[in-house]
Amino acid sequence: MSSTKYIFVTGGVTSSLGKGIIAASLAKLLQARGYSVTNQKLDPYLNVDPGTLNPYEHGECYVTEDGAETDLDLGHYERFTNAPTSQANNVTTGRIYQNVIEKERRGDFLGKTVQIIPHITDEIKRNVKLLGSKGKYDIVITEIGGTVGDIESLPYVEAVRQLKWELGSDAMVVHLTLVPFLAASGELKTKPTQHSVKSLLEIGVQPEVLVLRTEHELPQDLRKKVALFCNVEPNSVIQSIDVNTIYEVPLKMREEKLDVTVCEKLKIPLKKEPKLVEWTKFLNRFQNPKTEITVGLVGKYVELHDAYKSIVEAFVHAGAVHECKVNIKWIHSEKLKDANYKEELKNLNAILVAPGFGHRGIEGKILAVKFARENNVPFLGICLGMQISVIEFARNVLKLEEADSLEMNPQTPHPVINLMEEQKNVTEKGGTMRLGSYACTLHKTSKIADAYGETEITERHRHRYEFNSEYKEEFEKAGLKPVGFNPDTGLVEVVELKNHKWFVGVQYHPEYKSTVINPHPLFVGFIKAALEK
Repeated sequence: MSSTKYIFVTGGVTSSLGKGIIAASLAKLLQARGYSVTNQKLDPYLNVDPGTLNPYEHGECYVTEDGAETDLDLGHYERFTNAPTSQANNVTTGRIYQNVIEKERRGDFLGKTVQIIPHITDEIKRNVKLLGSKGKYDIVITEIGGTVGDIESLPYVEAVRQLKWELGSDAMVVHLTLVPFLAASGELKTKPTQHSVKSLLEIGVQPEVLVLRTEHELPQDLRKKVALFCNVEPNSVIQSIDVNTIYEVPLKMREEKLDVTVCEKLKIPLKKEPKLVEWTKFLNRFQNPKTEITVGLVGKYVELHDAYKSIVEAFVHAGAVHECKVNIKWIHSEKLKDANYKEELKNLNAILVAPGFGHRGIEGKILAVKFARENNVPFLGICLGMQISVIEFARNVLKLEEADSLEMNPQTPHPVINLMEEQKNVTEKGGTMRLGSYACTLHKTSKIADAYGETEITERHRHRYEFNSEYKEEFEKAGLKPVGFNPDTGLVEVVELKNHKWFVGVQYHPEYKSTVINPHPLFVGFIKAALEK
């Protein structure tokens, strides 16, 4: 194609309609047609990134290969397209304003009055076009966070208006709205959609395609009504009916010909049919399991499942490999006590201790690790979960009773988890951890090397604390062996328990790299061990 095409996905009526899933599904279909596609998320909050946000506020913080702390929708993008994202794929209002103010301080505006229009909107447009200007992508799909009508989203929608004017047929808008069903009258109601589109029109943006979220099939006359009142063609009104799993959505959008309509609007050839063969195979295995297991996920944010979104989806991907349904038992670590932990954790096929920060719920996580270690239950500890496995072993096997992490107890006499050397002079919180992809060398005789099928790997990180190598020899002699190391720093990345069915702790976050097409081998190995139990 002669120029990059831009698709903007906006939302109306209510939040949480699934803009990210629609954007990812559309990317998947266009990718299957032979186009290079990337997804981008514009978030309207003033935080520079979600790295300092409590998971209760915003769900999981997703980390990219280049070390950006981003919105969890980027995880959906990667899981659907099997393509990595980067810092440029997630932009927040905080970053937009930060960039503009830094330019003003440098004198880049030559004394002009800095305003929302044109300076903020120009910076938004620059960030949108940044991905297209690199020449790597035929199509950039940009999701606008929030709901049309929100004060926070107005500068983004205005930037979209300007870009549509500047780019002409190279840009279009897909607007996602809700068609509620009123049980009392037995009717589907289109008025919320009409008002949502009206809000867009008042800002000067005419959507080319409407995607209607619904619990019930939309009859043709209703679609025609929406088309008439919202100034779109009838075949541009797309139904997005509720499904059992997000992984059905690309197939539903293919049935609705969303990709065909988009290609027509952008005046680009349809190329090949999006057959999605591997995707369909995965979905069949996932929806028709031959067996099932229950894994205990021990964390302190379990009330909000989105806090562990990538872990949950990694279980889906790995379970499908084994044609196994992975049931998750959500276990709040603060509620695990000496008096109840054995009862709470019995009958599990495996236990995963989740990542996190801070001292809350730590003692419950230690009890979960103890139970897995003593009862030969397959165990996976991720990031803090790996550190907890080290603390538990130090206290209960090495008999270092006050062993702890310096994060939890700066006065511990046995800091088996230490602050990383390069973190000791860091005072700011945002974007200052060890972030992004780093290499790891695995011992070739380890269980984790068997799972990966190789000894040289790269994985994504998000941490400040590390295994204290001063205790390495003591741990090895007692049976908790460091078996994965960063080749440049010697930092311990992986520990394994000797003479245990499957007990692995990893300092990194394997869940971030699991996709539908490439399930993460560590989760595949973990589920295999759980099935054998």
